[in-house]
Amino acid sequence: MIRRLEDHRRIVVKIGSALLVDRATGDIQWPWLESLAADVARLMQLGCEVLLVSSGAIALGRGKLGLPKRALALEESQAAASVGQIALARAYSEILGKHGYTAAQVLLTLDDTEDRRRYLNARATLGTLMDHRAIPIINENDTVATTEIRYGDNDRLAARVATMVGADCLVLLSDIDGLYTAPPNQDPNADFIPLVARISPEIEAMAGGAGSELSRGGMKTKIDAGKIATDGGTAMVITLGKRMSPLAAISAGEKATWFLPAADPVTARKKWIAGSLDDRGTIAIDAGAARALRTGKSLLPAGCTRIEGTFHRGDAVRIVGPAGEELGRGLVAFDASDALAILGRKTHEIEAILGYTGRKEMIHRDHMVLRGE
Repeated sequence: MIRRLEDHRRIVVKIGSALLVDRATGDIQWPWLESLAADVARLMQLGCEVLLVSSGAIALGRGKLGLPKRALALEESQAAASVGQIALARAYSEILGKHGYTAAQVLLTLDDTEDRRRYLNARATLGTLMDHRAIPIINENDTVATTEIRYGDNDRLAARVATMVGADCLVLLSDIDGLYTAPPNQDPNADFIPLVARISPEIEAMAGGAGSELSRGGMKTKIDAGKIATDGGTAMVITLGKRMSPLAAISAGEKATWFLPAADPVTARKKWIAGSLDDRGTIAIDAGAARALRTGKSLLPAGCTRIEGTFHRGDAVRIVGPAGEELGRGLVAFDASDALAILGRKTHEIEAILGYTGRKEMIHRDHMVLRGE
């Protein structure tokens, strides 16, 4: 079930700051980047399409601006990103150009993947670049993103990009060689897990924290990314990125954890819904409604028990079961105030309560994705 990278058609590779930037000097780790570029070139020559989601702009910029190695204020991070993005783009352009490939910088914000129209525009741009055999270098646009409108880590951004472009493999290059039953630096008896068929609550419980001051993500964000990717039909692999030629090492059988994709990839629209990070609220449902959803039914107001958040018709919301477990996500058919008014009520009562004829369903099955679909 586990294949070599070169057996995949379209591959998204996420590169963290701690791999790309030397913590002591604040400069690019050139020998490592050159080995990665050679890996990418080899995959491209074999007919694969490769996209790189790369951190490093803030880490590079803070060194060039002489900012201290501490948590940066928002304006410091944005200033560092504006300097670092130029240096990062130049590094990739030079290193990939040596192999005859053109690098293209693509800066995204959360809204570019959460708003449907902007999502489609971004997807079209990336598709055109790949049609011309360019290699997109994707990063969050930290010069304009604020705490409220940002991803905060490139693991989940990479997963969103992977589902956006229909990639069949997502590679997360990490400071650890895969998933363990517990953080191995804390528990010497932790067991390595080479294959995850499905991301269960038990798998989620194994996630640890961030690795360094240059890294925002930890194992938790990688598992979150895995849920987005695998639900969208993309396989994911976590492996040690510190080694030279890290992509070739995967194909050579070096230690890595593979996450299998969902058996039945969802449609493009449902991929967008499933991967949505910017959910605007939560709808809790009873056990009967949960059973009905699993048989392919829509969510009716009668099965809803609680409404949380301020959302509008068409927004993405989480659907949670009686124990608070996330069952899926969907596009709600009512504003939050109207949804609250019809909570637990029968379909034939909706018009009398709201004063207009709304939809019969709180969330139609066509606008819903359950976990594991």
